[in-house]
Amino acid sequence: MDTAKALFVAGFVFVLSPWASPPIALILGLALGLTVGNPVRVQSRKFARYLLQASVVLLGFGMNFAQVVTAGRRGFLYTAIGITFAMLVGTALAWLLRVDPTAGFLISTGTAICGGSAIAAVGPVAGANDEEMSVALGTVFILNSIALILFPMIGAALHLSQTQFGLWAALAIHDTSSVVGAATKYGAVALAVGTTVKLTRALWIIPMCVATAAAKRTKTKIQWPWFVAFFVLAAVLNSAIPAGAPAFHFLSLLGKIGLTATLFLIGAGVSRATIKEVGPRPLLQGVLLWAIVAVASVLAIRAGWIAL
Repeated sequence: MDTAKALFVAGFVFVLSPWASPPIALILGLALGLTVGNPVRVQSRKFARYLLQASVVLLGFGMNFAQVVTAGRRGFLYTAIGITFAMLVGTALAWLLRVDPTAGFLISTGTAICGGSAIAAVGPVAGANDEEMSVALGTVFILNSIALILFPMIGAALHLSQTQFGLWAALAIHDTSSVVGAATKYGAVALAVGTTVKLTRALWIIPMCVATAAAKRTKTKIQWPWFVAFFVLAAVLNSAIPAGAPAFHFLSLLGKIGLTATLFLIGAGVSRATIKEVGPRPLLQGVLLWAIVAVASVLAIRAGWIAL
């Protein structure tokens, strides 16, 4: 076994241990990816997607169904407004910065809905090539890494409540994995709110794919986010069967461990080549759009215009 593979295996084993946390796992993955590189980058990226979905479902066993319904129902309107706002601003920024139209559209979609998952689903429908997909995914992964580390610190500095932080994370952080990771660090209530609102947001992948297919006149198969339904089912079982509490607690714990491992894999997928490939203009579009969405949403939450 060469050095890169040995370090990858050692890092993955460590993030499964009690000493690891989401931020540590992400930083460890980034350190690996930016130095020796990820020896199984393609395989780990595919595995990370399935591991994330499984972990989200397992986290549902630690959620109260009534809270899930309340957060999902109230978060729906904010999600609709937020997605519309992000798509309009993102499109304008892509035009001003002269970003490739397809890459700019995917970066806007990833920011508006749920990061890499949205890009992976909408990209084929939009007719994106491998380079355009890589640029959009690279931009989102880089910003996700920053958000996971910065958001809990900013939330604490602004004295956001757990409910406020969970809502802000769901509205302003790209990927579900980073939302859950940041919310986990902030508290149990933040985790419940952040996960539920983010998954409500993820459902918008479907209408976005349909609208894109209609605009592009393509017949590409749409990827349905079935794991969201299983997350809700897990919350139903947790609320309806009190006797299963010990088992459900264990399953929820497995979900948190799986999420930590997912963040390690995502971090390891970011390399120096990825950063170079993204280029300054798409990255600038992503950074500006993310900053505008993050600032606008936290100001609205602090002013009481957005609340659960």
